[in-house]
Amino acid sequence: MPALSILTYPDPLLKQPSEEVFEFGAALRIFTEELEEAMRAGPGGVGIAAPQVGKHLRVIIIDAPEKNNTPTHGKQILINPIITKWKGMIKGREGCLSVPDYIGSVIRAQVIDIRAQDLEAKSIELKMQGYEARIVQHEIDHLDGMLFLDRLVSRHHDLKKRK
Repeated sequence: MPALSILTYPDPLLKQPSEEVFEFGAALRIFTEELEEAMRAGPGGVGIAAPQVGKHLRVIIIDAPEKNNTPTHGKQILINPIITKWKGMIKGREGCLSVPDYIGSVIRAQVIDIRAQDLEAKSIELKMQGYEARIVQHEIDHLDGMLFLDRLVSRHHDLKKRK
């Protein structure tokens, strides 16, 4: 069993914005290890944000599998991520570890450029597309106190109970 528990909707802590990370070191490294363990314990977990375990820090982890022959960057721990550029919009289906019983359609950018820091506080810049870009946008929303439910195209037509 993971050391951290995932909060589920409608927990009000999921709507709280996160604080920028300024302290890098052993405590952050341990936290990210526990956060990844919580992500891997969930069904189909390809991304997680610190607020999903009640820690309001701007930290996300993604591990996007390659889909439709679109390459990814593999597992990434992104501290203080910011989308600096985006292009193209596409509607796609999303699920969430914090909303385990539902999936919904959300419009996201197809290609994004992000700037973040790694665990050593070094600046990194990545260009992401397709599924990987969708995951990062979803996780950054968590940092801002948003869920995919807040971005549904239509609650009536685009929110479905998982089978």
